[in-house]
Amino acid sequence: MTDLPEGPAPDVNLADDPPRPGIVVAAIKQLRPRQWAKNVLVFAALVFSGQFLVVESVVNALAGFVAFSAVASAGYVFNDYLDSEADRKHPRKRHRPIASGALPESVALVEMVALLGIGFGLAWWLSGWFAAILALYLVTTFSYSWFFKHIVILDVMFLAIGFVWRVIAGAAAIQVRVSAWLFLCTAFLALFVGFNKRRGELRELGDAAGTRRNLIEYNHRMLEEFQSITTANAVLSYALYCILGAPTPWMTLTLPFVLYAIFRYVYLVEHKGEGAAPDETLLKDIPTLVTGLLYGLTAVAVMVTHDLGWLPVDALSR
Repeated sequence: MTDLPEGPAPDVNLADDPPRPGIVVAAIKQLRPRQWAKNVLVFAALVFSGQFLVVESVVNALAGFVAFSAVASAGYVFNDYLDSEADRKHPRKRHRPIASGALPESVALVEMVALLGIGFGLAWWLSGWFAAILALYLVTTFSYSWFFKHIVILDVMFLAIGFVWRVIAGAAAIQVRVSAWLFLCTAFLALFVGFNKRRGELRELGDAAGTRRNLIEYNHRMLEEFQSITTANAVLSYALYCILGAPTPWMTLTLPFVLYAIFRYVYLVEHKGEGAAPDETLLKDIPTLVTGLLYGLTAVAVMVTHDLGWLPVDALSR
């Protein structure tokens, strides 16, 4: 819980609040289904190992995605339960189901327990190793919500760890080994998005930034430097993955899509005032969605042609 001034932030106009949804709608909204898009990282190992044509591997990866989505949603419930007082003073987050009162806290806690049961039930069905990774993700998420989200820099680093657990879990779900370079570029991409999220939040809240304890410790100049560092390392680590860690160096054909997506995101943050809600930014931007689709198609095409032996082996060397 945070020590915050009483009353709404200066730019909050309670008269503009929409009608409260019913409890069922509020419970569904509390799941934050749009943020399940983050869990597509569970499929990374499926694609980059070439197992996407194996039915059993596809089924296991889908089960892993559902398990991660359920546990991630449980984490969102826990986070919003702890942050309900602070969220009521936020111009956008005050509309969240718990903060707005649409979802009673007792019902939210029951929902959290049910989600954990579903997630870990599926995880145990997959394997004990997958369930252990999911438990580590849950510990990371809950410790972030309880403590680390209020600690400057560590707040973003703990968010990034959650993305790495998704990739590791995806490999465990289908029992394959994945290059450490893939984990590394995932971490830097997550840090890139996380620090840009803080920039977007600072811009969105302005003088009301004090309603979020950790934002007081950030400033735009510092975040610009963090953005530069994470951008460079995200691009470099992904390029090294393509050359040194991927099954074929022809995976470098996907690099232009990664570059464009990163540069596009920086553009959206800097010139369009986006970034405070990364899921909304990414899911509503058509160029980014098209780039993601083309990236996926190119990666799959490279892996299929590699497995069929259609790519000239000597054209690219490691």
